[in-house]
This record gives sequence, C-alpha cells and structure tokens, in this order.
Amino acid sequence: MALCKTSLKTVLIDLSGTLHIENTITAGAIEALNKLRDTNVRVKFVTNTTKESRRCLHERLTDLGFAIRPDEIWSSLWVARDVVASRGLRPLLLVDDAAVEDFAGARSEGEHDSVVVGLAPDKFNYAQLNKAFRVLLSGAPLIAIHEGRYYKRLDGLALGPGPFVRALEYATGCKAEVVGKPSAAFFESALGGFRPEEAVMIGDDVKDDVDGAQRVGIRGILVKTGKYREGDEAKISPAPSQVCADFAQAVAVLLEELQ
Repeated sequence: MALCKTSLKTVLIDLSGTLHIENTITAGAIEALNKLRDTNVRVKFVTNTTKESRRCLHERLTDLGFAIRPDEIWSSLWVARDVVASRGLRPLLLVDDAAVEDFAGARSEGEHDSVVVGLAPDKFNYAQLNKAFRVLLSGAPLIAIHEGRYYKRLDGLALGPGPFVRALEYATGCKAEVVGKPSAAFFESALGGFRPEEAVMIGDDVKDDVDGAQRVGIRGILVKTGKYREGDEAKISPAPSQVCADFAQAVAVLLEELQ
C-alpha cells in the first residue's frame, strides 16, 4: 500500500494511546503535530473515545498543549448521536456521564426503544446491563459506539466496551450495529472527500485503527504506544504499512515522504 511522495493529502490520527495516555502526552507528540501542520496535508483526529463529550475532550487536549480545533475531531460518539437523532430513537444510554451531553436533544419520553453502549465503567454493573438486556429482548436495536476490547490507562490495560457489547449480544441473540472504528462507514466519512489512497491512519490499535483503515484502502501506521502489545503487527493481513515507536517517529516518516 505504498504511496508516492506527492499523493498524501490527509492524515487521520488516533488520540488516546497515540497522542496521549490519560493526561500524559506521548514523547514528542506536540512537536511532531506542529511539524505536520507546517505541511500542506489536512489533519483530522479520529477517535473512539466515549468517556467524555467532544467539548470536554477538546478542552482537555487544549489544556495538555495540543493545537486542535473542535471541528478537527471526528468522534464515534458524534456518529452515534447522529444515528440516534436521524432515527428518532429513545435510547437507554450506557455511556459515561461526561459524554451524555453529546446526546442532548435525544427523545426521552416513553419507554426506551434502543440501547447505546460506549465506554462506561460505572454503568457496567448487573443492574444496568440487565436493564439493557430487557430493552433488547423486545427487539430494540443495540448500537455499539465501538467494540474496543481494551484500552491503555496509566495503571495498565483496562477492559473496553467490547466485552460488554458481546455479553449483550450473547444473552439476547441480537447483533450490535457498530458505528465507530473499525467500521468502513466511519473511516469513509472521516476522509471528508479525499480518496483512500491519499490518506494515512496513525494509531495504536492494530485492529480498530490500522486494519479498519486498510480495509477501505487507507494506509495504516501502527505505533508502539498505548494499547500496543508485542507482536500486534502480525495479527492482521495485510500487515501495517509501517510500525513506528511512537507518533513522533510516524510523523518523521511522513515528513520524509513529503520532501
């Protein structure tokens, strides 16, 4: 999936695990992003982060020192919001309280007619999951903002929403509609008019970031930060186009291409 030096026009960048881990910035990430912005390529941040609204996420990234505009963040949380709004659903939201504001305006009257699942550690208990189970038994749709298996925190890897989505699927016999990475529709919408061969995706998740992107023709660069585990690059086919130590090294590779 190699690209010629003049074909790169947009860079899609994962956030958590790639640019930062909680409130710790990965080595050289701010400087590398600034260098990338000095080129003519468009930058877009594509994230499955669901623990906070886009407003809160943008404020946190800005406080960390990243120069990022809110409209540059393409969030699976917002895609889920659009799905709920376009269908006029009354969802049971298994999302973190800090993310609920992104669903402002969703219908709330009457019984729940759908279940939306994001990363919500405080909601992944028997009472809440059983409530979702009962809604789904009526034939309501299960919308997974994403199905991440785990993510990286400062204290180590932690379970993502994927295992809980799978539990609900198993118990009810339904199949979740996944709206975030690695869905093809998510990546295609993130391109914003650019062709896949004009784009590259940089991320720490070999499945959701790299494999998801490469399945729609976007070159994928895997970074060894965040949730990366030794040997991840061998778990997908085709393999990542490049494996880099971190985001800063990935940007250095792209800057060489753009010379």
